[in-house]
Amino acid sequence: MNLDFTYHNPTRIHFGRNALEKLPEELAAHGKNILLVYGRNSIKRSGLYDKMLDILKASGKNVTELSGVKSNPTHSQMMEGVRLVRENAVDLILAVGGGSCIDCAKAISVSAWCEGDAWERYWINYEPVSNDVVPVASVLTMAGTGSEMNGGSVITHEEKMLKQGRVFPSFVNPRFSILDPELTFSVPRLQMASGVFDTFSHLMEQYFSGDDDNTTDYVIEGVMSSLIKSARAALRDPEDYEARSNIMWCATLGLNTITGLSKTQDWEVHMIEHQVGAYTDCPHGAGLAVVSLPYYRYVCRFGLDKFARFARTVWGVDISGMGLEDAALAGIAKLEGFIRELGLPTTLRELNATEEMLPLIAHSTVLLPAGYHTMTAEEVLAVLKACW
Repeated sequence: MNLDFTYHNPTRIHFGRNALEKLPEELAAHGKNILLVYGRNSIKRSGLYDKMLDILKASGKNVTELSGVKSNPTHSQMMEGVRLVRENAVDLILAVGGGSCIDCAKAISVSAWCEGDAWERYWINYEPVSNDVVPVASVLTMAGTGSEMNGGSVITHEEKMLKQGRVFPSFVNPRFSILDPELTFSVPRLQMASGVFDTFSHLMEQYFSGDDDNTTDYVIEGVMSSLIKSARAALRDPEDYEARSNIMWCATLGLNTITGLSKTQDWEVHMIEHQVGAYTDCPHGAGLAVVSLPYYRYVCRFGLDKFARFARTVWGVDISGMGLEDAALAGIAKLEGFIRELGLPTTLRELNATEEMLPLIAHSTVLLPAGYHTMTAEEVLAVLKACW
């Protein structure tokens, strides 16, 4: 543990079958005006929407709704939320859904009372948040992003063709999050698989980061192993409560900052995928699956010891007698097999990308100076061509 850190996470988690019963007492600590943020029709089909309204009305709340949040939440949706907060004096933004709804809620939270252009100030220039923020809370229905217990918010600006992420300070974290694994049962198989790989990618971004063999690496390996086992069980039986609860908690642990402590971290796979998503509007986890394989095959040469350890410890590969490069590639081959088990795409063509998009994506990708190797735009383009 050679990097100093300060750790604080203020989000209160209510986890389990009866977690939603905690909502009324949590609501009692907030004002009367609630902005309910959710996606399209899934929470209505499942009956959760009616249940939420019953709880909110019984708690004496006035409810304003922002519905239709996309899987890649947009700047225009964020600004519509800003308008609703201002017009209705919103006291709490309650996101019901997956990470996209929670990300959108946090974006509205920091932007509602911002002076000037919040997008330019907070997502482009990374200025400190100097204005009041509206408290956020969540009821999670899809596991994957970890947004229920962090300050991250990824927003796509449709006009600028940019998908930008920002990790805000912990005062932007949800005040509380309700995690009932049974609420994820109705998520379609492909969405569940996308969320699983999003979580796995979060873990790899923190694991493959050039500061090897600290306690956090062992934590990450344990969460990866649990996620692989539980994902396979959930693929066999989507209503396996033990499997779905483990997946949900793995996702939260994967990005609540505990698995990044004393790690420099990489995040270049996410930077590349963000721009793939900006151009194709693909599901985030699916985009990560496509980008990960060529990216890790390229960068593993700069961190062979760690990639060989990944093969041995996470995938159970017998690397005795192998050279480091062969061992590293064997682990990535296991990763490819897992992606195929999940039923996720492995090429950009499956995401409806065109060949003409590749240079545009490469030259708009944020290049981060971390991990085993700092990429250039030309190297990003080579990775994109390898997964074409």
